[in-house]
Amino acid sequence: MKIWVDADACPNAIKDILYRAAERLQIPLVLVANAFLRPPSSRYISTIRVGAGFDVADNRIVKEMAAGDLVITADIPLASGVIDKGGHALNPRGELYTTENIQERLSMRNFMDELRGAGVETGGPATLNPKDRQAFANSLDQFLTKHCK
Repeated sequence: MKIWVDADACPNAIKDILYRAAERLQIPLVLVANAFLRPPSSRYISTIRVGAGFDVADNRIVKEMAAGDLVITADIPLASGVIDKGGHALNPRGELYTTENIQERLSMRNFMDELRGAGVETGGPATLNPKDRQAFANSLDQFLTKHCK
């Protein structure tokens, strides 16, 4: 199993949790971004830099990942593609996307996108706070305990 990270939008606090988990459990962690990244030096942590463009990093993750891999992303269409390919998707606030909840999340995302397209100010996600970081760390730990035996 590998852990893939949609790294352009992933908060640094979440990346730090992932770096520690990769080292502790000796799991490959791959950060995919269109910007230059500087993760800690580790035999378990690598980066893939992709070109700029809409969904370039997302498409690369779905192309490269294997069934059973874990992808860290807040991007709901990416999470849907991961699930369709037999992977797992976890958002930076600790919510595991599943076959049971991904369609609802996609519908809500599309609805909000339509509202924004109509000029309605919907605001963005709240700033990641310590409670969110703890929820992510707990969800990641539960996932890895279950899937890394």
